[in-house]
Amino acid sequence: MPGPEFYQYLSDAQEKELAEIAKQIVTPGKGILAADESTGTIGKRFANINLENVEDNRRAYRQLLFTANTSERKISDHISGVILYHETFFQKADDGETFVSKLKKLGIVPGIKVDKGVVPLSGTDDECTTQGLDGLAERCAEYKKEGAGFAKWRCVLKIKSHSPSHQAMLENANVLARYASICQQNGLVPIVEPEVLPDGDHDLETAQRVTELVLSYTYKALMDHHVYLEGTLLKPNMVTAGQSCTKKYTAADIAKATVTALQRTVPPAVPGVTFLSGGQSEENASVNLSEINKQPGAKPWALTFSYGRALQASVLKAWQGKKENLSKAQEELLNRAQANGQASIGKYTGGAGSSAAADSNFVAQHAY
Repeated sequence: MPGPEFYQYLSDAQEKELAEIAKQIVTPGKGILAADESTGTIGKRFANINLENVEDNRRAYRQLLFTANTSERKISDHISGVILYHETFFQKADDGETFVSKLKKLGIVPGIKVDKGVVPLSGTDDECTTQGLDGLAERCAEYKKEGAGFAKWRCVLKIKSHSPSHQAMLENANVLARYASICQQNGLVPIVEPEVLPDGDHDLETAQRVTELVLSYTYKALMDHHVYLEGTLLKPNMVTAGQSCTKKYTAADIAKATVTALQRTVPPAVPGVTFLSGGQSEENASVNLSEINKQPGAKPWALTFSYGRALQASVLKAWQGKKENLSKAQEELLNRAQANGQASIGKYTGGAGSSAAADSNFVAQHAY
């Protein structure tokens, strides 16, 4: 009697391409620059430096980021992938070359944010899900054709007295799995981002337990949806206590809780974990990542970064929207990228000296 037959959802060639892209993104000493802020979110960042939120200012700012190269250092030294927003994906630099083309020439993989934002999840206590599955396959095919190698989709879970609920964890895990499957069918590596928000007064132990639950739901759903794990990356929160928690924890405490949570839930087939910074200051995000990499025990995945605010706070502060501050701002980016590159191999010792390094980047109920 013949055994069961398993349908091949991706060809060998598709799997090989996805695995190679994922591996390239988590090259040792490198990580991801998340420059995918929506028009509304970048507007809030610009408001802090009294800069008008118009398309040409947004383009000029992204150009600053993607062309940060000096005679000694290049953005590509420590950045292997950049997550773009739809508008930026199709924009061109001053010389007429597309940003996507510029990044690819540097050996940086262009990525694209494909979700359409967080929306309320009915029947819950202020929990949410993420929309954007409609038309996703067509959008992914277009982005792939135009040069993207990976995509990103963010889901948000909240820690409160009765949440995250089974309903919210199940729904968000399913949405992430459906997104991941659609991306892979269209040749894009999906970055799976189930973020447990740091809002609240919960302690580190609670944050760890909830993160373990959320990741368990996520990987069960990815398996159910036949997602090829070797061609994915995970973008989780680090395990940190709630922002309002009165008890203080060390970087070593955070590292131990984070690595333990990953060891209990993330299959070794996943090539890399690219942490979000979750409102940590630039310096804390680097120090904690380095400590995570120094943590003893089995760590079968690359442990690196996918930072937005923790790579850009000092850049914006230095730039102020002024052309004469361009090289100063780019130096700030290269400094932070280098610090995080060192942190991703456990070799950052602190003190990269950026202008906003110690400033908190926390935004309550953070949305993109």
